Amino acid sequence: MKNIKFLFLLIGGLSTIGCSKLGEEPVGLLAPESFFTSLGDIQTAVNGAYGHMEHRFFMSREMSMSLMLRSDMVDLNPNVTNAERVQFNDVSLLADNANISSYWPKAYQIIGAANQAIAGAELVNADEAAKNKIVAQAYFARAFVYFHLVRQFGAIPYLDAPVTDIQAASTISKTSADEVYANIIADLMFAKQWLPNTQVSRAIPAKSAASSFLADVYLTMGDYQMAYSEAKEVISNEATYNLGLESDFQNLFDVTKIDASKEPLFVIDFIGQSNGDQGRDYQGAFTGIRADDQYGYGGGWSVSVPSLGVYNAWNGQDYRKSVSLDTTGVFKGKIEPYTKFTDFFSAGDNRPHIAKYTRKAGPAAEGNGRTTKSNYIMMRYAEVLLIAAEALNEISPGSAEAAGYVNRVRARARAGAAGGTPSSFPADVSGLSQDVFRVTILEDRKWELAFEFKRWYDIARRKLGDGANGVFSASGLEGAKPNFQSNRDYLFPLPANELVRNPNLLPQNSGY
Repeated sequence: MKNIKFLFLLIGGLSTIGCSKLGEEPVGLLAPESFFTSLGDIQTAVNGAYGHMEHRFFMSREMSMSLMLRSDMVDLNPNVTNAERVQFNDVSLLADNANISSYWPKAYQIIGAANQAIAGAELVNADEAAKNKIVAQAYFARAFVYFHLVRQFGAIPYLDAPVTDIQAASTISKTSADEVYANIIADLMFAKQWLPNTQVSRAIPAKSAASSFLADVYLTMGDYQMAYSEAKEVISNEATYNLGLESDFQNLFDVTKIDASKEPLFVIDFIGQSNGDQGRDYQGAFTGIRADDQYGYGGGWSVSVPSLGVYNAWNGQDYRKSVSLDTTGVFKGKIEPYTKFTDFFSAGDNRPHIAKYTRKAGPAAEGNGRTTKSNYIMMRYAEVLLIAAEALNEISPGSAEAAGYVNRVRARARAGAAGGTPSSFPADVSGLSQDVFRVTILEDRKWELAFEFKRWYDIARRKLGDGANGVFSASGLEGAKPNFQSNRDYLFPLPANELVRNPNLLPQNSGY
């Protein structure tokens, strides 16, 4: 790997607070030789990396909201006029988009904390195997963040060491997407080698998480043989890794049950506390129904709302639809349908709302559900099964094995709620041609993983916006997105403020 010694965000100590932008004076610069003296110090640095993931500028709000709005399944409440949100929703991004300007540096702050842990471990005199089990968590965190960045921006600055030369930061150049992917794979391979089979919490990656993300990386790159091999390894070790499908789909989004579930492989785990914007769960607020009393939060903000096309296209027999969407609210003690939501708050939206982050999120001391103990699932076992099925279809079409993975996920959907009446939908698949199966698996991912920050990445890697019937055409779930340009919009623009600070990051992504 490259040994680049700079960072867009300098970490002030190992806390989750304190940073500076490229070319500015640092708030503080960690002296590794004085801090790293024990295995506990390495773990503290690692914990800093994972702590940053709960900040509003990462998966809690800015990045996750952007990914949802950019997809074809989450629309923007028409009363919301914030330019950064409108641009993502309308596929009309500008290089000075405020969301990107917020989450880009936060992503590099997480990477910086991981790099501090990796470098600091070299200074600790301890058993190498004991160190590697901790450092592997840092490698995983670094790979996890770079995987988000490279899919969004393509060629990006890549660094694998802490900042030692502030001036060097003004001359950084980009690393090709191919090389970034190679580095991500190397990091995940290290993590896979050294992480244990299981962890005390799914918020700490285990070997299965590293292997599952490797499968996802290979799938994104179009290396279907390797994607299948990694996914198959996880499936073959289901018992060893303590994995399985949750019997009731609703349990995956129930705060009282998710911690004990075998299905998540890696989660961002909120603990119901907030330090400013550190640790707040914003999904409940952004997706919740305005003025709704049914969950005791005082309602949400009705910002990220599925289009009616999503509701209408989703088969009503699919139990996942009822789990994923709220079609009624409670106002003044009375249950009301979504067609009347704006009767009780004019700036609301008369459409079904996302229920995954509100219905079973548990109590919240702060309004709008921002201090729940939700788990944001970054990878779960059902997705591994679907990755294996998609990859196997590309290398061995018509495989009964691939159909079996899909059918296992579908069987859970048919089973419905615990104690309820099973449905006949979705039916098992078998004997499909390669092309039909490819379409089918993407549809299964769309419904199974709805609103879990996955859909945009599927659109981009499979180029689903292309053609007269692409997902952003008039026939798409949100209707026509006339601004969409296939030669531009599968990547986001690099942040304009970073290009001003450092022209060596040019050229800007095509079309911006």
